[in-house]
Parts: sequence; structure tokens; C-alpha cells
Amino acid sequence: MRYVQLRAFHNVAIHGGFSRAAEALFLTQPAVSDQVRKLEEEYDVLLFNRNKKQVTLTQAGQQLLEITRRMFDVEQQALDLLSESRALRAGKLRIVADAAHHLLHILAAFRRAYPSVQVSIDAGNTETVTTSLHAYEADIGVLGEIPQSSDFEVLKLNSTPIIAFASRDYPLGDTKRISFSELAQHPLVMRERGSKTRQKLEIMAEQCGVPLTPLIQAEGREAVREIVAAGGGIGFVSSAEFGQDSRLVPIEIDAPEMLMDEALICLRERANGKLVNAFFDIARKLASAPM
Repeated sequence: MRYVQLRAFHNVAIHGGFSRAAEALFLTQPAVSDQVRKLEEEYDVLLFNRNKKQVTLTQAGQQLLEITRRMFDVEQQALDLLSESRALRAGKLRIVADAAHHLLHILAAFRRAYPSVQVSIDAGNTETVTTSLHAYEADIGVLGEIPQSSDFEVLKLNSTPIIAFASRDYPLGDTKRISFSELAQHPLVMRERGSKTRQKLEIMAEQCGVPLTPLIQAEGREAVREIVAAGGGIGFVSSAEFGQDSRLVPIEIDAPEMLMDEALICLRERANGKLVNAFFDIARKLASAPM
């Protein structure tokens, strides 16, 4: 087994084909195909299912990809260590967040400190965030809870209660506080089942003897917000994520407080990466600064 063979396999797997892998490696397609073929022959294993239209991983290929993701990520960390200034000048940082709102002040400070670093932010629920981190598809995540897994380095950002909200023109527009039994009489707009906000809300409602059934289920916080703003019913969010929207009014829930703990997380094994560490350092300083 040679490094070039593993590199060829890894790039075919992550790019989804031999031609794209060859482009990424600045090699010819036959050269990449030959390296993968030799790896398969040497260990008598099939790593890819090949047909004319696409290339897919076999089970053995999937298992090997999990290893090569870690292998090449460690290699990248080594390169970052040896060229720290370059990484902090022109690197790329990938973030997946359940709500970008919690990142805005950190991101602004990070951009001032490292203006040349490219930052991408994708949205997702708790499952999406943790899956992306484990798959090395993201460097940093933001969750609406403190994860229990020892896999993660965690920095708590804030803790705020879940509230209801409605359109300013909705019949409840002047209501300041509402009970679960009253909520159950209205059309409810909730996020997908992977949402921690929804899970905590439903658990507390069950404990209070009033199960809540959504009339509309929407993928993502912004979709819920727009449906509610259009008069589609009542939505739910942590108070920190309610933000400023003249179309909407917040409504306190008359029940035991349901707190959402927003946390910045990364894989523990990647916490020393230069960009990840720099982002966490700025977040820690802002979290400890007096209000």
C-alpha cells in the first residue's frame, strides 16, 4: 500500500469520479485509475462500484474513506502547523450552524483579525451539525444544546428560553403569555423532528399533559418564520434567535422554563487546527468580556 494509492482512492471517493479526482490531483485519469486498481488488486478488495454513469463506494470503500478522511485531515493539520501564517492568511473555514444569529459577533471579530480567510456557513439541525463534523465536511458547528459526547470540544455561547411567536396581525398579536392548553387550540408551525427546540417543547408539553401537534412542519428556522409571518399559525424559537422582525411578536409560554443552550463545537481531535483554534479563541474572549 502506497501513499499515492490512498491519495488516489480518497480523491475519487470525495469527488465522486475518476475524472474529477484527476483534475483535483493534476494527473491524468488513467494514472488515477491505475493507482486505485493496484490498491484493489494488492488487497483483493473492491473499493468502488463502477458503471458508465457513476462511481459509488462499496462497503469496504466506505470504511476506508472514514480512515482516509482522518488521515488526510491530520496531514492538513501538519501542513497548517508548518505554515501557520499562510493558513491564517488564506485558509478556508467551514461552519454549519442551527442558527447563524449566535455567530454574528464572533464572525465579525474573526473577519477583522483574519480578513483573507474564506468562511462558509451552512444551516442545519443538531443531526446535520454533528454528522457534518464527524464526516469532516465542516470544521465548526453551532448547536442548540450542550453535546454529551466526548468527541467534541465545547464552548457554551448562551442560554435562553423557548418562546412562541406569531404574526403581528394574528388574533394573538396582543397576547403576552400563553399556556400549552391555549396553544393546542391554534395552528402550530414547527420545524423538522431533528430540531432540539421542537424536542424540548414537545417533552415539556407532554409533561404538562397537553401534547402539541403541528399543523405545518417546515424544514429550517427561516421557513417557519416566513410561514408564521404570513399568518400561518404560531411558531417557536429560543428568545436569542427571535431577533428583530417588525412582522412578528414574541409570546412567553406559561410553563416551566425551557432553556436552549447554544454551544460552539468542533471535533476534539481537530481543536488544535490553526483556523479552528483561532475562531474558538475569539469566541472565548467575547464570551468572557463584560457586557
